[in-house]
Amino acid sequence: MYYRIISGKKELLNTVFMKGQIASSVTEYIAAFPKEVQLLLNQMRKTIKAAAPLAEEAISYGMPGYKYNGKPLVYFGGYTNHIGFYATPTGHEAFKKELANYKQGKGSVQFPVAEKLPLNLITRIVQFRIKEKEGKIKKVVKRTAAKKSSKSAKKL
Repeated sequence: MYYRIISGKKELLNTVFMKGQIASSVTEYIAAFPKEVQLLLNQMRKTIKAAAPLAEEAISYGMPGYKYNGKPLVYFGGYTNHIGFYATPTGHEAFKKELANYKQGKGSVQFPVAEKLPLNLITRIVQFRIKEKEGKIKKVVKRTAAKKSSKSAKKL
């Protein structure tokens, strides 16, 4: 295992940069973590695969990633104190109220390893991303831009 020290705390590094080696499979990736983290990573994997059975699983950006129709769907990564979940900004934006209790960054959320994973929420986020990829959900950004341009056209 490889660690880094941040603000005096020792944290297990995601396997992305472990001496230039990247796991060749999701199974290998998960096996690199302590048992308690492996349990959560396996739960995350099983939940994503159940919600997106047609998604392709691979290591991408050094972590487990899933593609749907060749396009990125979601990613996850393991750390000492949290499981990172990356559903791009749209997946997080659509569920921002439900994700409000978790530490977040743009396009990422951290689920503490000391808590149960919100598997139902993860399922709904993955299903949202599938619908988005299928074009059944229009991106909020596009919809907002279209409203603004139609208002501008009405003023002319």
